[in-house]
Amino acid sequence: MAITSFAGRNAFVTGGASGIGLGIAKALAKRDAFVIIADLRPDHIGKALKAMTAEGLGESVIAMELDVTDRAAYADAARRLDDELGGVDILVNNAGVGVEGPVLEATYADWDFGLGVNLGGVVNGLQSILPQMIAHGRGGHVVNTASLAASVVMPGHLAIYAAGKAAVLNLSENMRADLAAKGIGCSVLCPGFVRSNIHEAARNRPAHLREGSGFVASEQALAKRVVGNDWMDPDLVGEMVADAIVANELYVITHGQFANRMRERAEAVLSTTPPSAIQF
Repeated sequence: MAITSFAGRNAFVTGGASGIGLGIAKALAKRDAFVIIADLRPDHIGKALKAMTAEGLGESVIAMELDVTDRAAYADAARRLDDELGGVDILVNNAGVGVEGPVLEATYADWDFGLGVNLGGVVNGLQSILPQMIAHGRGGHVVNTASLAASVVMPGHLAIYAAGKAAVLNLSENMRADLAAKGIGCSVLCPGFVRSNIHEAARNRPAHLREGSGFVASEQALAKRVVGNDWMDPDLVGEMVADAIVANELYVITHGQFANRMRERAEAVLSTTPPSAIQF
């Protein structure tokens, strides 16, 4: 059944302790959902819980430390959510890393880090949580966080990031009908510039994926990036996501400045598409 009210619903938000994830967690809690924040960073978790308590949402949230690339830990978390809370109704696969660097200098460590979180984290969420959502028969909703980078041609230093996000976008589009058959809605969030900590990728990279990385210098530079004051407030993104869940909208697009580039890409593909089927 589609989500028409958040009351009595459990929402699981990965990467939920800062940035867009926290914005989504706040928006859902304000609309009476019970929110479980999952995050890799205990320091962010502490700040997030304080922030939500300060907004009068402390009774509507709990948190757990989770690495979304750890399948065993994710499966254990899913069992706990089912046993202790009765399962998840809203799954928000939001955890991500802003991995970037010269694509021709990338090593397996860089590919495994970028795709392991940005795509693998979504896959692990679906594999761990979806079966219980279906089994409970309460319906629900899945939100996958992609990026506007998934919809346009990006510079080479963002190739791994954009590739993972493009896969998430395509996955969300292609699984929507199958989820609908189970009474579960699906949305894909494609944000532009939002105030977040995604530039702290190097701090979140596990030790075994630091060795041999070709992106060391790029990640050091990225860590110094100044978040623009004119970038979107993550709380606003959270409200957009909450609205999209109720409306069961597939696309949640936060910014319009890539519209021309999106159109150019689509037209470039169409311009080389044969007008009719070709027999081989």
